[in-house]
This record gives sequence, structure tokens and C-alpha cells, in this order.
Amino acid sequence: MAKEFCYTVAGHCFSVYPAADIDLEEPLAHYAPFATDPSAAPGRVFVLNVVPKEALPEPEGLVVEFDQDDDGSQIRLSRTPDGRSWFEFRIFGTLSGTMLAESDFSSATLAFHKQEEFALNNALMVMYAMRTAAMGTALFHAAVIGHAGRGYLFLGKSGTGKSTHARLWLQYVPDSELVNDDNPVVRVFPDGTARVYGSPWSGKTPCYRNMELPLGGFVQLAQAPYNAIRRLKGISAYAALVPSISGKRWDRQMADGLHETENALAMNVPVWHLDCLPDEAAARLCAGLITEA
Repeated sequence: MAKEFCYTVAGHCFSVYPAADIDLEEPLAHYAPFATDPSAAPGRVFVLNVVPKEALPEPEGLVVEFDQDDDGSQIRLSRTPDGRSWFEFRIFGTLSGTMLAESDFSSATLAFHKQEEFALNNALMVMYAMRTAAMGTALFHAAVIGHAGRGYLFLGKSGTGKSTHARLWLQYVPDSELVNDDNPVVRVFPDGTARVYGSPWSGKTPCYRNMELPLGGFVQLAQAPYNAIRRLKGISAYAALVPSISGKRWDRQMADGLHETENALAMNVPVWHLDCLPDEAAARLCAGLITEA
């Protein structure tokens, strides 16, 4: 029987099965805080099988649907004639892995080429984001600070200063802790409450914490020669959230699920816009206002 690596992130359980000649102990080392006993785990939201590259030939008739380059981390998504998804993961142009996913993302097969950990992380993030999109769950590109029992997400484009602002909170705002520095998970529950969770995906900062907090608010950051903060509401709040959420929006079911989550968050969780300098005053201004909301 193939070895099973089982994990639970934000209440969603998934499993990874490597082929007999593939060792995943090191690439999956930072997933350890999320490890789950397979015999006691709930139903899996998805399963990922990992095989040698020769065991996963490129399908014929591919049609490219999506091609993204995020600071050298590149993902190309193509559709097969029968509706499955073919992914190519590259780092600065070098092919790291390929993945063939079922149309509903309930299972997929990943083949390593180079940079195994990079390919595995991207494959698992993609599968998680796609599979849970219709489950009130969203994977955010954000830094998260925990403060006084609540979690606050800092949003913005790459290079905006999310990690810098989080570090300023750690330095100048008492009772602050880093929950995740790049890819936290947010869940909205049927009663309208929302919680933020640490994840095994945290970008350049090794912060892999299996923890959860009530969601206290979102802060959309923008660089400016001054510090000023304002509350966003309605469509402005909704629009601030959308660019920071991972998801395959041209898939109708997943797009609808993400829309429901975004709408619930915009209506029920405070959203702020902070024009700021990378300084102590910005952190104190932000914390002093949003933690009282």
C-alpha cells in the first residue's frame, strides 16, 4: 500500500500519496504542524498522487487558459479536451512540475521535474484553493497578525509592504504575533462568522503555524508619503478583497463560491484602506483604529 501523508488545514483534510521511489519527507517537512492521523481523519477534500515525470505524459489537444508570472513563480493552466486541467509550474523559466487534475479537483497527479518542493507547494495550494472555493473558504495572498485574540489581514500587490507592515506591528504593537506571512486561509461559516487560519504556505518567511483566530478585519495597503486610514464599505470593500484571493474564476461553480465568500466578508468584516509609510507611526495608527472596530 502506498504511503499516505495526511494533513488538515482550516478544517479541510487532504492526502498526498507518493510513488514507491519518491521520498517526500523533506519536501513536506514544514507541513508537520498540520499532520493528521489518516485513520482518524475526516473525508478528504482532495487527493494528490506524486509520480515520476515519465509516468505523466503531456495530454494531447491542450488549450491554454491561464498564464501567470508572479515574481518568477510561473503557473500555466491548460484544459484537456475532456475537461481536465493541466498545470505547468515553473520557477524563473525552469519547469519544476506538471499536474493533471480532475475537472472537479477532487484528485490530481503531480510529476516532479526539478525543484520538487516548489512544485509540491504550488500543486497543493492550487488543489486546496480550487477544491475549497465552494466551501466558504478562500486562500488569501496576505500577511496576518494576531492581536488580542483576533486576526488581521494585510492585503496588497506584491511589493506593497504587507510583510513590512506586519513586522512593524510585531515591533511596536504589544500583544502581536505573526500567524502567516503570505497565504493564510479564511473561512466563512453558515452563521456568518469568519475565522482566519495559518497554513503550510507562507512565502519567504518560514511561518507554518496551525492556529486559528476570529477574523478582526482586512487592511488594504498602499504606499504613500503620509499615513492615513479610512473604512471601506459596500462595493469598495468587496473590490478590495477580490484581487487577494486565489481561485479559478472562469469556472462557474468556483467563481460563484468565491463570490459568496467575498460578499459575506465584505458585509460582515471591517475592511480598511491604509495609505502609509513603512514606519512606526503607520503601525500605531492602523492598530489604534482597527482593533477597536
